[in-house]
Amino acid sequence: MAPTAADAAHPVPDRHGQNLFTTDSELHKLLALYLPHDLLRHMQPHFERLGALAGGPLDELAHTADIHPPTLALRTRTGIDQQRINKHPAYVEMERIALSEFGLAAMSHRDETLGWKGRMPPLVKYVLTYLFVQAEFGLCCPVSMTDSLARTLKKFGSPELVERYLPRFQSLDFDELAQGAMFMTEQAAGSDIAATQTRATQDDQGQWRLTGDKWFCSNPDADFAMVLARVEGSAAGMKGVSLFLLPRELEDGAHNHYRIIRLKDKLGTRSMASGEIRLEGAIAYLVGEQGRGFVQMADMVNNSRLSNGVRAAGLMRRACAEAEYIASERRAFGKRLADMPLMQKQLQKLRLPAEQARTMVFQTAQALMRSDGGEAAAYPLLRILTPLIKFRACRDARKVTGDAMEVRGGCGYIEEWADPRLVRDAHLGSIWEGTSNIVALDVIRAVTRENSLPALQAHFGALLDDAPLAPAFSKALRGALDRACALAASASAAAKDGDVIARQAASALYHCASAIAMAWEGARADSAQRIEWAQLVLLHRVLPRDPLAPTGIPADWTAPAPIAATVAA
Repeated sequence: MAPTAADAAHPVPDRHGQNLFTTDSELHKLLALYLPHDLLRHMQPHFERLGALAGGPLDELAHTADIHPPTLALRTRTGIDQQRINKHPAYVEMERIALSEFGLAAMSHRDETLGWKGRMPPLVKYVLTYLFVQAEFGLCCPVSMTDSLARTLKKFGSPELVERYLPRFQSLDFDELAQGAMFMTEQAAGSDIAATQTRATQDDQGQWRLTGDKWFCSNPDADFAMVLARVEGSAAGMKGVSLFLLPRELEDGAHNHYRIIRLKDKLGTRSMASGEIRLEGAIAYLVGEQGRGFVQMADMVNNSRLSNGVRAAGLMRRACAEAEYIASERRAFGKRLADMPLMQKQLQKLRLPAEQARTMVFQTAQALMRSDGGEAAAYPLLRILTPLIKFRACRDARKVTGDAMEVRGGCGYIEEWADPRLVRDAHLGSIWEGTSNIVALDVIRAVTRENSLPALQAHFGALLDDAPLAPAFSKALRGALDRACALAASASAAAKDGDVIARQAASALYHCASAIAMAWEGARADSAQRIEWAQLVLLHRVLPRDPLAPTGIPADWTAPAPIAATVAA
């Protein structure tokens, strides 16, 4: 329900009930730039519908599920050992909306979704997720894992496995569709997968059986999970780790041989269950080539890392939009907050990382589409953009959500409002699917092993060539990108010593790439605002400056582009 006139007159602004899509004018400009016109026209009502849900009913469901987290029941009331995770009806309804009504997990594996004939490009899925996550973050983890598991199963599973199980991941029938999970983490094997201790052995019938403990398993009652285990007698280290598909239920309907020991009491994502699992000879199916488990699981992890970046971008957008609304509606000392210079500066500091992340979502989704389409040059670009957005956007989300909470003042610290939930959930991104150090090192690994820097320079250089910008600004962007790439190359060449500057290099690449892409978007979508944001990113997050002197955008960065360049574009 939209705010009433009485609500508007009340001194405490409440944005609840706004459509999170229709009120986002910058998103409309980007969609017109990135999506084909016919697809955008088809998806417009679906974006509007989800935006309305996210701004009202879905937000209410998310709040309810957050304060009523799932519980673990170990036995039935008659004393039968029968584990069950009890989920609040609000969470179940959100599952239905995400997985069945909008098909967020199945979309990339179907030939028809939301009435669109043909395979949906990744960007549509990520825009829908971007809207959904502004209301509910926790469920987006199972959604992402389900999508990623199906992708990994199709890519590495045997034809028999794919034929038997993929249809459930393509289904939109809420009673039939399957949810997925990944069980990797152990007490001794967090980011160090080579330390995996879970064992895989074959029984007399040739079935693989898994034994061991998994320490952090989100969506632990999922229908299927991808599990890493060490085949008995295999090589030590990473080469001995294989990938298995673990069904929750066996062919006869009995529960597989594993137990959920307990659920985690988490800081955030409280709506969604995470638990510890003990595998007690659980039946599983080998996926892909034995001994290449982590290489194969990495595809699932990378897909989840991109989803982490999307979710971080969505959190920042929600936090920033809430702060902007409060500043425009709240009055103090006879003025609107939005008219006060310090508030204007504070809001700008929120917008920049939020818009950087949004731009990188669009850029990375397009790289994924091109890579999946077989374009050779797109894979090394995707390979570096994915850890870049996971590393930087997830770290930025922690600060943006916290600073946005401050704009609401004391109310922002109260759990009745979304701000505390956004802050708590934002801390997830920098931990799951690789901590910041691990992901920064993966950026350098992409440079070293995938030769990703030439692909990145070529792509963003082409965007600059296609953007009629002030020559001095274009030159500054190109020079910054060259220096950032040189820094990353030196980190790659310096062996272990290069690890020290991995985070610095990753941040530099992210800021330069996002600034160039934002400038291109601004030039192509006729958005002076996006060009200004790109200038501010370059000025405040890349170039050297005197912290004791006021800084402004250089005058020659705003000079008109040459007429020839404008006409040619």
